[in-house]
Amino acid sequence: MSYCYEYPRPALTVDCVIFGLDAGSVLKVLLIQRANEPYLGYWALPGGFVGIDEDLEAAALRELEEETGVRDVYIEQFHTFGRPDRDPRGRVVSVAHYALVNLEDHPVHPSSDARCVQWFEIDQLPPLAFDHDEIMVVAIECLRQKVRHEPVVFELLPAVFTLTQLQQIYEKVMGVQEGFNKRNFRSRILKTGLLKEVGKQEGVAHRPAKLYSFDKVAWERMRRKDTLGALRKAVDFDI
Repeated sequence: MSYCYEYPRPALTVDCVIFGLDAGSVLKVLLIQRANEPYLGYWALPGGFVGIDEDLEAAALRELEEETGVRDVYIEQFHTFGRPDRDPRGRVVSVAHYALVNLEDHPVHPSSDARCVQWFEIDQLPPLAFDHDEIMVVAIECLRQKVRHEPVVFELLPAVFTLTQLQQIYEKVMGVQEGFNKRNFRSRILKTGLLKEVGKQEGVAHRPAKLYSFDKVAWERMRRKDTLGALRKAVDFDI
């Protein structure tokens, strides 16, 4: 069936902000170096145009895999960007998605649409194409709000971790410069009931630290009982 539209229709794209933490607990974002005009040679977020019969999330996952090789990640919409002059090719609206991943679990490689794929520290980004600097600002703020309410940072940790590792990740993601008070953080995070003690470190020169794992059953129970504020009280020291 054909249609005749009275108004011009903008093009639709998706952009992906993929955050990752490296072994040194540095928060990074995945960028591609564009191989085509416009913005040839500029760094940009992975993304592209949505097919006429394509779901938005499917398009975002497809573009992400095609341009970076990253696959099998959980992505989530966080904002729509539609400034009329954001793309020199014409009127283009972008639905932005984000994800939080472990770098070691997702090796990257460029495709024909990208000269290079690289992880950059979020506070040391190169000049970005289009309005991707604006997308990054909004994405970082959305991420920092997200970790206050949901245990997404556990996706960055190994299955077994120390409280020091957990605190460092929260500090990096939330942009805490001076660090949380160690005693207060540990007391508050343990009171959430989301951690299971599973043993102690072995083969270390210093006093072995206790090891923990994330209790998914406890989290689901917390969600069912609508007591999600407990996590925010643990990690948001402004409360």
